Amino acid sequence: MLDVIEAESGDNPVATILILHGLGADGNDFVPVAEELQLDSVGPVRFIFPHAPVMPVTINNGYRMRAWYDIVGFDADAPQDEAGLRRSQQLVEALIAREKQRGIPAERIVLAGFSQGCAMALLTGLRHPERLAGIVGLSGYLPLADTTAAERHAANQQTPIFLAHGTHDEVVHLDRAEASRDALQALGYPVEWHEYLMGHAVHPMEIEELNAFIVRVLSAGQEAR
Repeated sequence: MLDVIEAESGDNPVATILILHGLGADGNDFVPVAEELQLDSVGPVRFIFPHAPVMPVTINNGYRMRAWYDIVGFDADAPQDEAGLRRSQQLVEALIAREKQRGIPAERIVLAGFSQGCAMALLTGLRHPERLAGIVGLSGYLPLADTTAAERHAANQQTPIFLAHGTHDEVVHLDRAEASRDALQALGYPVEWHEYLMGHAVHPMEIEELNAFIVRVLSAGQEAR
């Protein structure tokens, strides 16, 4: 099980938001963003910020850092570390399973991530065998896109997906994110797309619109129960 940071907005959480950080960061990276979210209308929420494993990263000259998988290059046609992606997929699945053991059903879990964390949220969420409340991908892309159609699970075919990207992203270029969006839409996923005038970062308006998305998907889950 991964080491994690946990925070709860109140006693007896009724939902969980699992946020996966980007390359070289750790779970602390998105704690300030989570603190800005206003989710009182959906009840107490548990936030989980896992720390990715430490591994050598090729694009950074083999330097060891926290990463969900190795990166050879940022171009769309660069080889992907499939073994690393699938290892981390299992680690994220273990965190989801633990939340279910703690009384939070899958349909009350939002799986989110930034950059590499976005890739992991999409990889894991689309293949998860139970419906999630929502999937959030910030400044990232769809990994192993060629296998998605065959490996996706029908349980999350209608799960809302929030994708956001910077128009001047110097790490994951906008066209790669747009291609990921288009691939998901071609497979019939309900994608909510947002662009912001920024680089590889988080925009204040993005937090506001993410807040609205989370409230909406968790409120829909409450109504369905």
